[in-house]
Parts: sequence; structure tokens; C-alpha cells
Amino acid sequence: MRKITYPPTERIDVTEEHFGRTVVDSYRWLENDAPDDRAVAAWIEAQNAVTRKHLDALPGREHFRKRIAQLLDYDRYTVPRKRGDRYFFNVIKGNENQPSLYVRDGVFGESRVLIDPKTWSEDGADALTDWSVSDDARYVAFGVQEGGTDWRTIKVLDVESGKELGDALDGARFTRLAWAPDGSGFFYSRMPRPAKGSSKGSVVANHAVYFHKLGTGQAEDRLIYSTPDRPELLHGADRVSGGRYLTISSTPGTSESALTVVDLEASDWTPRTVVADMDSAWSVIGNSGSTLILTTTHGAERVRIVSLDLSEENPEPKEIVAEAADGAVLDAVVLAGDTLLASYQIDVNTEIRRFTLDGKPDGTVDLPGVGSARFLEGDAKEAFFVFTSHDAPIAIYHYDLASKAVTPWAEPKLPIDLDSIHVEQRFYRSKDGTEVPLFLIRRKDVTSAAPTLLYGYGGFGISQIPIYNPIQLAWVEQGGVLAVANIRGGGEYGRAWQRAGQLENKQNSFDDFIAATEFLKRTGITSQDGLAIQGESNGGLLVSAVTNQRPELFDVALPGVAVTDMLRYDQFTGGGLWKGEFGSPSEERHFRNLMTYSPYHTIRQGSDYPAILATTADADDRVVPAHTFKYIAALQAADLGEKPRLVRTDTRAGHGAGMPIDKVIAQHADMWAFAAYWTGLKTLPTK
Repeated sequence: MRKITYPPTERIDVTEEHFGRTVVDSYRWLENDAPDDRAVAAWIEAQNAVTRKHLDALPGREHFRKRIAQLLDYDRYTVPRKRGDRYFFNVIKGNENQPSLYVRDGVFGESRVLIDPKTWSEDGADALTDWSVSDDARYVAFGVQEGGTDWRTIKVLDVESGKELGDALDGARFTRLAWAPDGSGFFYSRMPRPAKGSSKGSVVANHAVYFHKLGTGQAEDRLIYSTPDRPELLHGADRVSGGRYLTISSTPGTSESALTVVDLEASDWTPRTVVADMDSAWSVIGNSGSTLILTTTHGAERVRIVSLDLSEENPEPKEIVAEAADGAVLDAVVLAGDTLLASYQIDVNTEIRRFTLDGKPDGTVDLPGVGSARFLEGDAKEAFFVFTSHDAPIAIYHYDLASKAVTPWAEPKLPIDLDSIHVEQRFYRSKDGTEVPLFLIRRKDVTSAAPTLLYGYGGFGISQIPIYNPIQLAWVEQGGVLAVANIRGGGEYGRAWQRAGQLENKQNSFDDFIAATEFLKRTGITSQDGLAIQGESNGGLLVSAVTNQRPELFDVALPGVAVTDMLRYDQFTGGGLWKGEFGSPSEERHFRNLMTYSPYHTIRQGSDYPAILATTADADDRVVPAHTFKYIAALQAADLGEKPRLVRTDTRAGHGAGMPIDKVIAQHADMWAFAAYWTGLKTLPTK
């Protein structure tokens, strides 16, 4: 393939001093918003044209596009939420662009569509997001996401008639929806809309919880809780179905939070903060009278179950279920009548344990196999859980509390023979000797070294649990290997595992990922010139950072919606919420650490770099596309060898959530074809 000629990118150096160090930012002008800035819009158009020309010429692209579409052609359900005798759930049927909301009368009755977002936009880029059903199953409050943005418009539907009410609320962002017990209205979170212009105008600030009474204008909504003295905090309001209390979690963007409660049986709805510090995570499961039942990391690195008696003036947590002695991490708990259904992660695989309300062990739940499972809601009679694994599609199961019987509720029929797929878990040692889990997924007949796609994330305490991903299986079907590394920074082994990969310890995440690469090659799993690495968001940072640190290890890098400018990440949209993960660039110790790995600032001039295809989207207001634009401009300007450094920018798409399926298919067909070409994976002829 011919050497690529990149569009010219103007250098306009901005020179700054940081703690005695001179830093030059040559592409800051790419931070301006397109289409408001014509120069940025023209740059995006020119870059997309060059990228499109390269991708359209790749031999495997059409095969991947068709096969991914085929692999996604099955019905995908979410766990139902029960209100009264009705069950509400999402379904994506086949290659529909967006999930619709369905309702079913009775647990195994007929279903009907309540909300179908296909009619909302011609390109399928407007999505149904958050939704909540009133206790009497009369109303659904739901969020509308337009073109991938994090902003939401909240609307209300009458379940019986299927008609929308006149209520429409603007400015919702990072919100949950929680109904008042009497169904008169609901609680939600919003913040002021930014002025048009630079992305810096949309910094997350002044988040607040409001109550909206049905039939009234938004201007009349009642302010329930805000922290004007701490404008950087996020406030999420929730209420367990049938619960007495509204619970408000306040966080600076980490998993730790303060906890405020509102007694909805009281007439004044006065917020009461019961946990003021933000040193631990608190999640309310439910209540028994005036006693809250919660999970917390307070006094437990791997989470425990406690109670807080709100009748006390200064309630202190009382232990119900201690932190697991066997090293398991408590992942989620559902209160079902007088039973606690607790999901534990053991070496990144799930076991569900039952406990009585006083904390006594009461057996386990039989799962369909080894993988990931979680209960989401339940009552005294029944509960539902989701189960999946790398070789098992997401399926929903009904659980009878009394008999403990597990019955399939929604099992998809797949367009693939999963018996041909082999999944195994391996462990390898990182640079400092830490043992790290790694999942390998490949065809059973692939027994020698093969081109490999290595995926990682490693941040914010988010675990990379086994989950069915038909898009990735399109790579595996061709004879490639898929590897998923459970590196530090995630939550696979609790808070200690997370902290070992954040702030000044962030390099551990990169070292773990690099060690996974070395393990794959040393053990003959990966061909010596056939390794592609992929990650999105914080995972995009991971891919970009390790590419700079060890470019000779990788043949292809696929950073998606990546955080790449670690000196300015906190100045855009929600970036300020990530200081607990990365550290503040305005503090010297954090600045010096960030400069050791910031992808935009650590490109190794004169090194032989892998082929790079960076993906982003014009409406991403979580990680603004300027991160990717500046990084790619710097790569293209450097002497890094003959392989391409390209950027693919989607339109009317955001950080991933709500992206229509046709855009998802097109993007991944491009990515897999690019990776296949530069790793030597031979794709089948297009049929």
C-alpha cells in the first residue's frame, strides 16, 4: 500500500511554563468546536477523506461489515423491572439502531412496544436512555439522547394509552430518574446548559437534584439538593422500588461518595446528610422501616453489607455481611423480600450468594455456567438476573425465591456456532511481579500463533468482566485471537486493585498491559508481527500511552475516544470529574507524573510506530474530540516510520452510548479491516 500523504495541519505554538518546565502546545487551535470554527471543520473533513480512501481499499472491510451485521442479528433483552403486575424491559431486535421499551402483563405474558425511538430521527442517532416506571405502573419517565450527546430531554408516557404527556424537561445530564411513591412526579438531576462556542464552556458544574410535578412547567420544579459551595460535585438521586427514602449520592467523580437522604413520608422533604465525607463508596439496597441497608467500602476494601438506623441522631454503620474472607469482591446486592442476593467476583467470574437479613449464609444461586451474573431487582417472590460470558450471549433468567428454581426468561437464538469457540483464563506476571488475569478467546482449531487483538481499560474501578461481544467474535471467526487483560486500575480485586492503577500509580496499568503483550508473544499465542491493541476512553489513553512507551511491541493501535492531553483534560466538559483518577495538572506532583505518560506530549520522534487508527465523534461531550485531533496532528508531524496514522471522526455520535447500530457496524468493520491488514490476518472472501 502506498505511503499516505496527510492533509497539512497548521502549527500555532502556544508556549507555557509549568513548574519550571516549558511546554509547547502546537495544535491548541484544534480545541475549537466545529462547525463553529471553519478551520477545524475543514481539517476534520480533509482527515476523514484521507482515512476513508485508505479504509475503503482494505480487502477485508466488506466481509467484516457483513459478518458483524449478521452476528448482531438477534434479539437482545435487558432484565425486566416489575411494577404492579407489569414487567418493563428494553429489547433490540436484530439490527435495529436503538433499543425500544416494552411492557409485559404477567411474567411470561405477551409483550407490546411502549417507546420506539426509530421514529425520532432519520439516521437513528437519537436514543432512548434512562427510564423509570412509577410504583403503580401508570407512567414512565424517560430520557431522550440526541446525536450522542450526554445531555438528555426528559419526557413522560402514559402506559395505558401509550401517549406522551406534555411534560418535557431540558438540561438533564448524568441523571437518574426516581418517582415519588404516590406517582405525582419524579426526581432528576440537571445543570445549566453551556453557551455555544468552545468546548470549555460545557464544563460540568452546578449539578443539582430537582423534583418535577406532573403537569407543571419546568420553571416550577422544586430544588431538592445542591452544593453551591462545591459546584464540581455530581448528585445522583435514586429510590429503591417501594422504598421510603430518596437517597442522593454526591461525588467529585470517583466511586467514593457522600450520602444524603430524604424521608418521602415526611411533609417537608428535608435533605439529611448521613455520610458527609467522600472517603468510601455507599450504595443503598433498600430499607426496613427507618433502617437503610447498604453496600460500602467503608472498612472493607472488597465491600461489605451494612445498615444505618436513621432513627439515631448520628447513625453509624452496623455490619450485616462482612467482607468476604476468601478474597471475593462484592459486586452488587438486591434485596428480595427478606433475602439478600449478593453477586461476588472471584478471579473475574461470578458467584451469587444468598443471605438472610441478619447476615446468615443461605446457600448460592445455580448459574448457567462460568461467567458474569447479576441480579438487578427482586421482591419476596421472584427476582431476575442476567448471565453472560465470552462464549455465552446475554440471557435473562427468572429466579423463584422459595424453590430456588432458575428458569430462562429470554434466551437469544444466535447466528453463530459457539461450540467452535474456546475460552480460557490465564494469569501472567507484570513488571513488579503482580499476577494479572487474562482471558483468551479463539477458535478451537487455532492452536498456533495467530494475529491477536488485545483489549484493555484499567481505570475508574471498572472491571472487564466476561461478556458476550459478537463484534469481537467477528475477529475471532477469522482465526484471530481476542485477549482481554484485567489490568490494575479496574475493580477486579477491589479498591486496592483500583488504587494500584490510579494517580501516581497509573504507570502500573501501562506496565500490566505491556506485560500482557510480552506474555502473548513469549507463550506463542500471538504471532511476532501480529499484535493489535484496542481500548476506548480511559482505555484509549492506555493504548496511546503504551504505544509511545513501547512502539516496537505493537503492529496496530486502535485508540477510541481517547484522553490524550493530560495537561488540559480537566478544562473540558466532564474532565474535572477525573482528577481523582489522574490527578490535577495544576498541582506540581500530579503535573510531573502526568507528563511522564501524556500521549500528546510523549511521542517518540524517530521511532518506528505501529499503524494507528484513532476513532472519535463530533458530539462527544465526555472526552471531547480535540484530544484525538491534537494527538493525531502531532503523530502525523513526527518522523515515526512508514505505517499510517489516521483519524476517523463520526458525525452525530458521542462517547459510545446511544450510537446507532449501523454506525457501530461501520466503525468496527473499518477497525477490524485495518487491524487485519497490518497484522496479517487473512479474511474470508465477501459473500
